[in-house]
Amino acid sequence: MKLDHIDHKILKHLQENARITNAELAEKVGLSPTPCLRRLRRLEADGIIKGYHTEINREALGVNVTVLILVKLEREDDATLREFEAAIKKRPEVMECYLVTGKFDYFIRVVIPTLAAYESFLSETILRMPKVATVESSFTLREVERKVVTPLPDSVLRG
Repeated sequence: MKLDHIDHKILKHLQENARITNAELAEKVGLSPTPCLRRLRRLEADGIIKGYHTEINREALGVNVTVLILVKLEREDDATLREFEAAIKKRPEVMECYLVTGKFDYFIRVVIPTLAAYESFLSETILRMPKVATVESSFTLREVERKVVTPLPDSVLRG
C-alpha cells in the first residue's frame, strides 16, 4: 500500500495521541471528518495501524527494574531459534526480543519489580531453556530516552 503525506500525518498525530477524536484529527491533517475516517479505517484494515495502546507509569505499579539481556544459543539452526522464540513469547515480563547479529543471538528487554524477581526469572526461565549457552545481563540505572513514536520521513510530512 502506498502512503501519501496525509496518511503520514494521520499516523504521526495518532502516535502522539491515540485518543484524538476523528474531528480533531481531520482538522490537523486538513481533511473533513468523513474522508479522514475512511483513511483511518483503511490504515487499520491494511495493517499499517496494528493497534492502540495505553502507556502506563511502571514505577507507580512497582515494576521499575529494567534489564537488558543478551543471549547466545549453542546452535543457530531454525528449530533452535523457533523453540527459543516460542518460549520467550510466553513470558509477560519480556517487553522486547530481537534476533540480532554479532556475538549474541538475542537482545531482550524485560521489566520486573525487583532484583530478586529477576534472579528467579533468569534461573527458572532463561537458564532452563534448552540450548542456551551464554546469558549477559545489564541493569538500567536511568531511562534517558524512550520514544514511542516511530519517526516518519520528513520529506513526506512536508509534502
